[in-house]
This record gives sequence, C-alpha cells and structure tokens, in this order.
Amino acid sequence: METPVRLWSQHLANLARAAFWLLLAVIVLLQLTGSRGIERQRAAALGQFERERSSRVIAMIHRQEGASLLGVPVAGSISIDDSEAVLRAIRLTPPEQPIDIILHTPGGLVLAAEQIAKALVERKGNVTVFVPHYAMSGGTLIALAADEIVMDANAVLGPVDPQIGDMPAASIVKAVGIKGPRNVSDEMLVLADIAQKARVQ
Repeated sequence: METPVRLWSQHLANLARAAFWLLLAVIVLLQLTGSRGIERQRAAALGQFERERSSRVIAMIHRQEGASLLGVPVAGSISIDDSEAVLRAIRLTPPEQPIDIILHTPGGLVLAAEQIAKALVERKGNVTVFVPHYAMSGGTLIALAADEIVMDANAVLGPVDPQIGDMPAASIVKAVGIKGPRNVSDEMLVLADIAQKARVQ
C-alpha cells in the first residue's frame, strides 16, 4: 500500500510533466503564429509598394528571425530555392513591366545569385533594386545587375567574394600560399582547391 506522501509526490511529478508539455506546446504555437504574422505584414507592405509603383515586387529578405523553434534565430542566405522562385516571378512578369527587388541578404550560393543576375540583365523592363540595410556578396552581384540601385543612407553593398564555410576564399588561398602546401592539413589543401575554383568562377 502506498503512503499518502508517495501518492502526493507522484501526483506532483505528473502535474509537472503535464505543465512542461503544455508550456512547450504554447511556446511552439506562439513561434508559429508569430512568424505568420510577420509574413502577413510583409506581404501587405509589398502589395502596397507594388500598387504604388505599378511594378512586380520581389523580396529577397534573409535575416535572423526569432520565429524558429523556441526562438532560436535562423539565418538565411541566397539558395537554389530562391533562384527558382525569383526566376519564376521574372518569367511570369510581362517583359515591359518594371521589376523592383528588395534585397536584404548576407549573400549565399554563387550559382543562384548568378542565375538571378543574368535574368535581370536580360530584361527589357526597368529593374530597380532597393537595399534597405545590406546586400553582401551574391546580393551585391544581383544589385549590380539592376538598372538602378536605391539604398538607404546607411545601407551597404559588400564585396562579391566567394566564401567557403565562414571564410573568404581569397584568404584560404593566401594562407596556404604563405604557409606552403607541406605545412597545412589535407583538409586545408582541399579547401584551398575549392576556394581557388570558386574565385575563378
């Protein structure tokens, strides 16, 4: 037979477990609904911008959002998915209709940025890129493909330099050159080879 103290502690443990799972469910629900709210606000603002300028507005906004699980920020970058979506939007836009691109990105995959830039250069209609904060690396490449770049007074364009992981390709090649191939790891030699190819591309 169980004592009242033991029953009470089991009841308290069950209550604590239930409270934990309930709290976790509430946090996840808040994160999911919060990100949808941001997306709705963004879509409304972009729609208004599109109507005011009589243009097709394409937004490439890659920033850390507190909308992932438990509020852990997730940084985005230019990806193949982005290039597919942007190229589709460009194809669906009548040739003479202006396109406005809002860029806020740390850059990303060179191939994706090149595809977007090439499609913009080939457009008949005017292309304007708006940079509210920053467009780095591949974002700069896309911006330079536009007919006009509009930037906030404090916005920046970054260098168009390929990155291998979180290191500039040029720096990897230079480091191997300074140390010599015999004085670096095999992994660093492979990274230097990839970096050199990325720079040529």
